[in-house]
Amino acid sequence: MLNYLWGGFFLVGFAVALVRFFGGDTTVFQAIIQSTFDMATLSVEIAIGLVGLLALWSGLFRIAERAGLISVLSRILAPFFSRVMPEVPKGHAAQGAVTMNLAANMLGLDNAATPLGLKAMQALQSLNPVSHTASNAQILFLVLNTSSVTLLPVTIFMYRAQLGAADPTDVFIPILLATSLSTLTGLVTVMLIQKIPFDRVVLGYLAAGALLMSCFIYWLTLLPAADLGQVSQLLANGVLLTVIALFIAAGLWKRVAVYEEFVEGAKEGFETAVKLIPYLVAMLVAIGVFRACGALDYLIGLVGAVLGALGVTTGFVDALPVALMKPFSGSGARALMLDVMNTHGVDSLAGRIAAVMQGSTETTFYVLTVYFGVVGITRIRYALWAGLLCDGVGMVSAIALGLWFFG
Repeated sequence: MLNYLWGGFFLVGFAVALVRFFGGDTTVFQAIIQSTFDMATLSVEIAIGLVGLLALWSGLFRIAERAGLISVLSRILAPFFSRVMPEVPKGHAAQGAVTMNLAANMLGLDNAATPLGLKAMQALQSLNPVSHTASNAQILFLVLNTSSVTLLPVTIFMYRAQLGAADPTDVFIPILLATSLSTLTGLVTVMLIQKIPFDRVVLGYLAAGALLMSCFIYWLTLLPAADLGQVSQLLANGVLLTVIALFIAAGLWKRVAVYEEFVEGAKEGFETAVKLIPYLVAMLVAIGVFRACGALDYLIGLVGAVLGALGVTTGFVDALPVALMKPFSGSGARALMLDVMNTHGVDSLAGRIAAVMQGSTETTFYVLTVYFGVVGITRIRYALWAGLLCDGVGMVSAIALGLWFFG
């Protein structure tokens, strides 16, 4: 699957470039080649940028492991994980790592979520009987990451505020609903494929999660709208700092050599970042060719024309570039979201739907490349299409909710 997908980006790009060239566009070849250079450079910059974060969180995670915090967290969620990830033994470090990664995603802590996610994927790889093929547990974890619930989309609030939105946080509830539907779709789909039963324990944990989320939403609705963004940012940063302090304090309490353990963990983080470079170069260059040739623009135009011919309301079509870009590039989707807001207005229907789209899912191809690349997995099985299904549900939900709330 991955071989055909990767090769397809280049071949489609070449075919579209030939059509444009013979149509009179003599700059298309230069644009594509320049894109390959730019994306190769960007791949290295991303990996270099991850070095410090991976070193920091790998070091802190090692302290937490030595202090026994990860095993405590694993025991709390062992009944749930023993059912949805039956190949992971009870009390294994992978359970705690997966939990911490998902929690960081929920709080919008991108700087912590990626290093913790890579640590979780490595822990799951230690249990993988076939090193180059994604295990069931790894696929479930990856799909949950590509669709992860984001309780605090602080950066989206910030961009809307900078562009002069009347109420920067009015997209909060639609984002939370869209990303929740996306995550639920991913979890249910993978459980059905893997024939995991929905017993009372699984349903109980899901019901508890839904109750906690409902209480969280209710609490936020009690806050003044003008304060929501500030409270979200304060809560996220406060939780992050508390986690760091807790790790170190627990390590000292358990008489762990916290400095030495941190350094050893940081070394592992550095090595992990370097391993990512070839995988990032391969995928980001392919995506760059697909973008630079104009194939994405043609696809957007085709979708708009089909919807118009069917008589479907097209008020959201101007936001579709964000939906089509999100699976490929988070930074590209963010740039397109800002472009939609600038062009059509931050409080326009398209501008608001673009914001909801940006917060509804993660970047599937990037997550797949980084998380599977770090452990050398090349046979991804159904992970890609399951992740893209979550993307599709998230984007359709974003459109429907946008039309419902703001249409």
